[in-house]
Amino acid sequence: MNVSNYTRMSGKTAAGSVEALRHKIDQSCPCERPDDLNLARHLLFDHVIAPDQASQRAQFEAVSRAIRDKLVRQWYNTEAAYQHQNAKRVYYLSMEFLMGRSLEQNILHLGLENVVNEACNQYGLDWQEILAQEPDPGLGNGGLGRLAACLLDSLATLGYPAMGYGLRYDYGIFKQTFWNGWQCEQPDHWLERPDPWEVPRPEQAVEVHLNCSFELNRGQFRIIPNQPSILRGIPYDRPVVGYGGKTINTLRLWRAAPQNQVDFHRFSQGDFVNALSGSLGAETITRFLYPDDSTPMGRGLRFVQEYFLVACSVADAIRRFRENNNDWTQLPEKAVLQLNDTHPALAVPELLRILLDEAHLDWDTAWDITRRCLAYTNHTLLPEALEKWPQRYLKVMLPRQLELIHEINRRWREEVTARYPDDKARFKRVSLIEPRAPWKVRMAHLAIVGSHCINGVSQIHTDLLKRNVVPDFVEMLPERFVNMTNGITPRRWLLQANPGLASLITEVIGTEWITDLAQLARLKPMAADAGLAEGLRKVKDQAKRRLVDTLKRQHSLILNPDSLFDCHIKRIHEYKRQLLNALHIVNLFDRLRRNPDLDIPARTFIFAGKAAPSYRTAKLIIKFINNLGARIQSEPGVRDKLQVVFVPDYNVSVAEKILAASDVSEQISTAGYEASGTGNMKFMLNGALTIGTYDGATIEMAQSAGEENLFLFGLNAQQVAESRYWYNPRWHYENDQEARVALDLIQSGEFDGDEPGLFHPLLDILLHHGDYYMHLADLKSYMETQQSVGDFYQQPEAWAQRAWLNIAAAGPFSSDRTVQDYARDVWNVCPVEVT
Repeated sequence: MNVSNYTRMSGKTAAGSVEALRHKIDQSCPCERPDDLNLARHLLFDHVIAPDQASQRAQFEAVSRAIRDKLVRQWYNTEAAYQHQNAKRVYYLSMEFLMGRSLEQNILHLGLENVVNEACNQYGLDWQEILAQEPDPGLGNGGLGRLAACLLDSLATLGYPAMGYGLRYDYGIFKQTFWNGWQCEQPDHWLERPDPWEVPRPEQAVEVHLNCSFELNRGQFRIIPNQPSILRGIPYDRPVVGYGGKTINTLRLWRAAPQNQVDFHRFSQGDFVNALSGSLGAETITRFLYPDDSTPMGRGLRFVQEYFLVACSVADAIRRFRENNNDWTQLPEKAVLQLNDTHPALAVPELLRILLDEAHLDWDTAWDITRRCLAYTNHTLLPEALEKWPQRYLKVMLPRQLELIHEINRRWREEVTARYPDDKARFKRVSLIEPRAPWKVRMAHLAIVGSHCINGVSQIHTDLLKRNVVPDFVEMLPERFVNMTNGITPRRWLLQANPGLASLITEVIGTEWITDLAQLARLKPMAADAGLAEGLRKVKDQAKRRLVDTLKRQHSLILNPDSLFDCHIKRIHEYKRQLLNALHIVNLFDRLRRNPDLDIPARTFIFAGKAAPSYRTAKLIIKFINNLGARIQSEPGVRDKLQVVFVPDYNVSVAEKILAASDVSEQISTAGYEASGTGNMKFMLNGALTIGTYDGATIEMAQSAGEENLFLFGLNAQQVAESRYWYNPRWHYENDQEARVALDLIQSGEFDGDEPGLFHPLLDILLHHGDYYMHLADLKSYMETQQSVGDFYQQPEAWAQRAWLNIAAAGPFSSDRTVQDYARDVWNVCPVEVT
């Protein structure tokens, strides 16, 4: 895109135009009566159907469009206020936004619950069935995307001028089903039906220039070098409604399209398939979230996705800046781009390219602007998750950006050498280019050098990042590194997910907690109140029974609502240690089989989460958990006290139901590997007690609630690191009965079903390949702590008191607090009053 194509407008003209149009909108859309949602009108004019003949899907779309009618004017007014004040804006770039369903949230945030209830009664609508018609948008996978969604909610609720930028994936990650206990992946076509919340903006499409072309050749996505092409990024906007409905920000998602849809010459000659191959190749870019990166084509597609997001978003942010500003040096005062992990790190050379090649600034000015505009959030300490892209990808697709990366690296080398002239090894460690073949660009290093601020997402994660991962950068750029502990929005994760508990809290302390979670601290002096304990038990029991009914209806899973619900719901990965949980269950199975009268409370272990399609070990762990559950169910003396279920197709809507019903939260990652976690905070807020390691934000939760009010166990991060070089899992097998019992039962084929030797690879990981994530090192401590959990659960009043103390201590883990910290310490932005 050329600078001359950016809209140029003086502040006076822009503000005048906005005010004039805003006045027209206010005149043409007078405030309607709150009891008139015009559902019949939407059914008739949108679907050409009478209300009494409408399907539940048509009813959902009608209700959603009626609600959208109510928010559109304020959505427009929000953008008008930002333009009128020429406010500094936050642009949040993320490959994932795990938003969850929008209808119920938007109704709650707009305060229209009573209006909608009356309308449903008037038209005889089944409200729960209408809500079930909305698919979860397939825009994310795990904590990365859910954090992005929580931050957008808080930005809007607090009135900060902000916009989310992501990709509009046609199919999302995948729909998870089970066949004989194995995970099966199916397309998640969440856009199969019209999405009533999105607004396409083709008039604001962005051109993305590449030095290659794409085609589908015999079903394979193929890159054609040295054949320049132009992709079009088509924006689709979704409203992000702040609580109270005063500020409504935007999530803008980009869909990839070719510049020319059809090769007319080929089509007219009868070559119908190849006439469309270029179009299909371009559209493939935003077809799926996370293409399988176990193949070269999958990795190449992922790289293109990341650049496509960056190119579209940076261009759009600059367009907005140029609407009211002509002085490029003011860009850092009007825009900050937050890079959510390394995925958008190409924003560094992309923004620099625009400032050099299109704005024609000198290098020093362009580089200073670039660095001051960008900030980078690191989400992981795992080496495999710190992206490194082969230079050949950039050489083929983005030669100018590669040239700029090399120049950044050259200047960075001069700076390093000037400060440490005798330390030749240092530059190899901090180089943007990996100093050995095959040459790769280190995206985390690029993001660090090109940003004015780098943050971790919990205190321990930030400390480990600074000490173990990038200590050389910290020594040279100490002022750039800060901690921003993650948070969650209480609107989604308590007010909406757990209305019973939310109502109980409101009865006690009022409604201020909804936008000021620190108010929950007022519950602490009342935690021992018998009436409050009884109220929590009733709320939890009701939530359990709702979950039981849902799982029975949707998945034919039968759960005991009177048992302890022990929940482990998160992405399946070895470091998150679902396998450690399973080893404990194997021991419980063995004990109960030997002694059915064992005095322990009935317990239901609830698992949920997806394994990456190419992650074989994670998929084998899922299979093991499912087989373990089936084996327990087949044992008459065990199944009354022990149950294992794996809930398929984990997403935001599933999480909402499980969180409200949970008694125990499993946060048992190997210490030093979980950056923060936000699931731990959601469980805490919903009154579940945490069994966890000294890892991520669980440490800060323990500091807030008191360690005595969590169940902590196992090695800490320092102990894990110090024992790494001498740790011998076989020692634990030979000396710890718990390890020996579990591994011997697995070795015996007890859980193999009709596939002998199926789980020997898990035994190899644990015993013969070093047990990298130290399952066996922590198993004994974990089981002892689990025994304490079971004993304590049999003291219902003490359990309820501890649950209330956890809820009361959840205030610091609001995403509102996180956003305020970012706004003050990273972004330097202020709220904007929207009228």
